[in-house]
Amino acid sequence: MLLKTFGWSFAVTALGLVAAAFYGGWTAFGIVAILAILEISLSFDNAVVNAGILKKMNAFWQKIFLTVGVLIAVFGMRLVFPVVIVAISAKMGPIEAVDLALNNKDRYQELVTDAHPAIAAFGGMFLLMIFLDFIFEDRDIQWLRWIERPLAKLGKVDMLSVCIALIVLLITSFTFATQAHQHGGGHADKAQTVLIAGIAGLITYMIVGGLSGYFEDKLEEEEEREHEEEEEAARSGKQKPAIVLAGQAAFFMFLYLEVLDASFSFDGVIGAFAITNDIVLMALGLGIGAMYVRSLTVYLVRQGTLDDYVYLEHGAHYAIGALAVILMITIQYEINEVITGLVGVILIAWSFWSSVRRNRALAASGEGTDEKAEVSSGV
Repeated sequence: MLLKTFGWSFAVTALGLVAAAFYGGWTAFGIVAILAILEISLSFDNAVVNAGILKKMNAFWQKIFLTVGVLIAVFGMRLVFPVVIVAISAKMGPIEAVDLALNNKDRYQELVTDAHPAIAAFGGMFLLMIFLDFIFEDRDIQWLRWIERPLAKLGKVDMLSVCIALIVLLITSFTFATQAHQHGGGHADKAQTVLIAGIAGLITYMIVGGLSGYFEDKLEEEEEREHEEEEEAARSGKQKPAIVLAGQAAFFMFLYLEVLDASFSFDGVIGAFAITNDIVLMALGLGIGAMYVRSLTVYLVRQGTLDDYVYLEHGAHYAIGALAVILMITIQYEINEVITGLVGVILIAWSFWSSVRRNRALAASGEGTDEKAEVSSGV
């Protein structure tokens, strides 16, 4: 099971490290290894959240997530995305941007860093909406009840998460413009860019999340109908193709997963420049890390980990909220990537331990009530 799920990740790791060694010797080998570890540590919460969505999809779409999805994640976000950002920000063609990335690495890094406020605003708003929609939803199982119970009541107010996200964006943009003006106005014009990028992130979430949510609501009805069709097909000796069984719901959830992964990758791509400005090493290291994140997602689904450790999804969403706040702060201030990674790891580890305590208490009491589970979690 482990080898089957992580086999491709192991293979890509070996090929990536060998390619790095041929490309730049042992120094490049070490840089790629460090980048892979950085990507995994920053994206573990991504895997947990992805697993919560992926478990609703059939085996066919899980396989698509590990194949086509990996191509989008590795080549799209870890290689093409930084080049596109440079091309847009520097107003140059894609070929010129690639040439710049390969032959003038310092200037390339400068341009990507210069575009960071817009990137952080877009990704920060997208992730913030994910966190707010989660925290405002009334759930049968609650982890930090003293926070989640009152927020679930507030969540009954229509469009509350959108209002809060817009307020955060306005405050961030205003603060950025004010401080830029106080320091000579060198970046004052970027305040508008931050505002536009943040609104674009919000719109992207509402469109993609709305579509996936719409089809997710219909998924149960579709599954019931498909189950009947499968029984009919079995009686007639014919089998319905998996791609038809997947349906529109799975497609839009897959699209949502890709946009979600893109938002998670922003901090990894930007943080990678603290280690190297070589686009080849960056793509190798972050690509290896992305493979493990995807394999871990599938492993969590197939092992039923989220069902056994019910607070993991909560911890991952709190980590998303923390990452969203960190991204918005980095528009103006620099935050070490180690801190970003540790915040997520600590929150997920805490939620995992709470889940373990809950399971132990339920096993000892022999009762499966949520009330006993919450007491046992110590929150």
